[in-house]
Amino acid sequence: MNKYLTLQDGTVFIGEAFGATEIQAAGEVVFNTGMTGYQEAITDPSYTNQLLTFTYPLIGTYGTDKWHNQSVAATCQSVIVRHLENEDPTEGQSISSFLKEQGIPGISEIDTRSLTKHIRTQGTMKAVLTNAPVAMTDFDTIYNQIDTIMHRTPELQDAIYNVENADFHVVVIDYGIKQAIIEQLMAHGCKVKVLPYTTDFETVNHYETDGVLISNGPDNPTDYLETLPLLKEIQAHYATAGICLGHQLLALANGATTHAMLFGHRGLNHPVELEDGTTILTSQNHGYAVDVDSLVETGLIVTATEENDKTVEGLRHTSLPVITVQYHPEANPGPTDAHNFFNQFNQLMLKETKVHA
Repeated sequence: MNKYLTLQDGTVFIGEAFGATEIQAAGEVVFNTGMTGYQEAITDPSYTNQLLTFTYPLIGTYGTDKWHNQSVAATCQSVIVRHLENEDPTEGQSISSFLKEQGIPGISEIDTRSLTKHIRTQGTMKAVLTNAPVAMTDFDTIYNQIDTIMHRTPELQDAIYNVENADFHVVVIDYGIKQAIIEQLMAHGCKVKVLPYTTDFETVNHYETDGVLISNGPDNPTDYLETLPLLKEIQAHYATAGICLGHQLLALANGATTHAMLFGHRGLNHPVELEDGTTILTSQNHGYAVDVDSLVETGLIVTATEENDKTVEGLRHTSLPVITVQYHPEANPGPTDAHNFFNQFNQLMLKETKVHA
């Protein structure tokens, strides 16, 4: 069965359908450069509403396993690959079977190198994945029809994750959190309470809270401006950390601005220079960045910089207990160089606990 990937600028790729073959999809088309971790990416809420392209040419070799999921379900709109390896693994499911069960369509046997080069040149853009060719005069109508039907949002969690003899109690404000972030908090001695971003400060304050983590998530950070008053109140009372979207939102809450990147950072080998001069390799997944020039008079200073394009990768507030990173310190998949961020958060919470003792 043929599948048709049509970009907003008229570029068309024709390939073979897999996964939920009858389903059509609409959203931004983006690319991930990781050689492994396709299941973690497919279930990462930060890919909500996006058509996810894998640049590695062979995807599916080790199948899927429920223990690798980063949320309760697949979150991307579709999966785009060069070649699909679809044999059933010894345990778990094939990637096509997994996507069919999740209602996610896929397209294989297209030139993903050409698609990626096109996005790098022209920038991230809208696209539709359909079962028949699309006339460009009909693109907007079809896009809006599919988007209305297929729009996905992260399934917000409201749960407590217990750790025996926990050192800290952390509240997570959930914009689309990865399971690996929760697991890293627990591994670093934190009992975790997850609340949706629609919560209020009274609810946050209800728990025996030592610190608050603002999670990753999808979309433009300016889509969440109504939540900034909550973040301002949180950072005034608690040790606060932000990851990815959380980093951007805390920047906005303190008066900085953000911008859309041409094609974003989505991969497992992004070099980041820390403020002490050391370089770490990081896992990243974002299409927006904080404007460095907007940080003047915000109280925020840069603590980490992406070495390839010099975008802001970390912030620290000079008078409030706030630290943030644009990269994903939990990795999963990716290098573990950045795990120390969770130790830094613990130290920040310990310092605040002593101040208010």
